[in-house]
Amino acid sequence: MQRIRLRYTKRGRLRFTSHRDFQRAFERALRRSAVPMAYSAGFTPHPKVSYANAAPTGVASEAEYLEIGLTEVLDPEALRARLDASLPPGLDVIDAVEVRTAHFVERLEASEWQLRLVGVEPAEAARAVAEFLAAEQVEVKRLTKNGMRVFDARGAVAALAVLPPQVGDGNDTATDSADDVRQGAACAILRLVVRHATPAVRPDDVLSGLRATADLAPPVPAEVTRLAQGPLDEESGTVTDPLALDRAAAPAGL
Repeated sequence: MQRIRLRYTKRGRLRFTSHRDFQRAFERALRRSAVPMAYSAGFTPHPKVSYANAAPTGVASEAEYLEIGLTEVLDPEALRARLDASLPPGLDVIDAVEVRTAHFVERLEASEWQLRLVGVEPAEAARAVAEFLAAEQVEVKRLTKNGMRVFDARGAVAALAVLPPQVGDGNDTATDSADDVRQGAACAILRLVVRHATPAVRPDDVLSGLRATADLAPPVPAEVTRLAQGPLDEESGTVTDPLALDRAAAPAGL
């Protein structure tokens, strides 16, 4: 009867939850909230929930998306609040719209990431970024379920830059970065925009590329946060809101 698209986050320690862990937590939240879910047919019916391009385990995110099917018509904002209250802090449902357009997954053309490199001077990171962007191709290796694979990490990168520390934007990663700087620790923050291509290029692949082209090797693992995913504006290198078309298609007054 109704489909709703939701945007949710993985923050703080809950970035270490796997996609399967989140699925279980979300289905429990659906039951606690008494959401009138539609179910699949067959011998083992499942709630109609579709997930789109989930972030890897260990990566924080401000922009994860899923879609649910309902047997009753509900107000999207009221549903969002009910589900958010039933999930643990860190797994936060922050937006909801009624589905009014098709091909949502195809709109997820790119992701914007923030990479926090503790122990790396911003000037050193800027030098490495310049060398990476100057290369026509940067081959990296990654072990996949089908064995070791070699692919180009440079071609998928739409934007890469070093940013100053950000304070007070409501983002735990940004606050921690500013704290490190105040305490005298070197900390470079990278903004990365990557096109969703095949094979998929992840932030750790770009870090491998920075190591290969410019010998940039952070002393501790990078802290990675997905800030956005959606349509890519190639001219500006920015990622826009994938739910905007559903909002625009809503009848006036809703």
